[in-house]
Amino acid sequence: MGRHSAAKAGKARVLEGARILVTRSPDRAAPLVTALREAGAEPLLLPLIDFERARDQHSLEVALDALRAGAYGWLVVSSITTVRALTEKAAERRLELKDLIPDSVRVATIGPSSRRVLEAEGIAVDLAPEDVQSAAGLVSVWPAGPASVLLPQADIADATLADGIEAKGALVQALTAYHTVDYPAAPERRLTAALAAANGWHEGKEPAAPELTPEAAKAELSGGRLHAVVAASPSAARRIHASLAPLHDCRFIAIGRSTAAEAHALGIPVAAIAKEPTPAGIVAALCTVFDTEGNES
Repeated sequence: MGRHSAAKAGKARVLEGARILVTRSPDRAAPLVTALREAGAEPLLLPLIDFERARDQHSLEVALDALRAGAYGWLVVSSITTVRALTEKAAERRLELKDLIPDSVRVATIGPSSRRVLEAEGIAVDLAPEDVQSAAGLVSVWPAGPASVLLPQADIADATLADGIEAKGALVQALTAYHTVDYPAAPERRLTAALAAANGWHEGKEPAAPELTPEAAKAELSGGRLHAVVAASPSAARRIHASLAPLHDCRFIAIGRSTAAEAHALGIPVAAIAKEPTPAGIVAALCTVFDTEGNES
């Protein structure tokens, strides 16, 4: 790959010269682009998925009215995109997101990124898994007993979270908060609500990273000029497979076990799974892969 000598230079710059494909839209890629650059990598963008408002806005609005009235004991937030969708609904009412959540409602989430964004919005998180940061991880720490739970989520979310919480004795109302679509989303339906600066960056500030088309990315892959691709969700794994396969020598880095499982099902070898779904966690996974390869060469 022509970069093992750089890998041997030391952990601080173990990604020096590595060209990493980030499958996020420019306005959502800034934190990871920054972290990759700080580690010495060259990030490239290939937006594959985007997000649109829920088609059934009425059901979402009724549920949020009930949430604000204290009808639920828990609000479960499974992704940053859910925060974005709820923030947009609050803004329509000229409210902040925290104004929709009474003090009596406890908030749960599945990962540190969602937690940081919620806390930056002024919302305390009462429950989140520490070891396995996924739907299954949240189910494992969910308290047994009766509870009323609102679970706004993606249209393609599987039943792991809702079924697991209900198995603990809760009554869960799961509803679609947003739709996952091929990039780009329809402009009139695209989720655009900005979130609070959670860790030193501001959403909406596009990173200075080249954006590739699928055709250009395939040419880079065929030429051996892409060293890794990062997938943040099972849907991203499916789109990577459909748009780019075969990946040749490009390493597939999965964010989360569900993404890795989907890649395996598609026949994509997984080089590493990020232990945390954060820019630092992704960079750490990449460093583990390239440092190991550098030491072996």
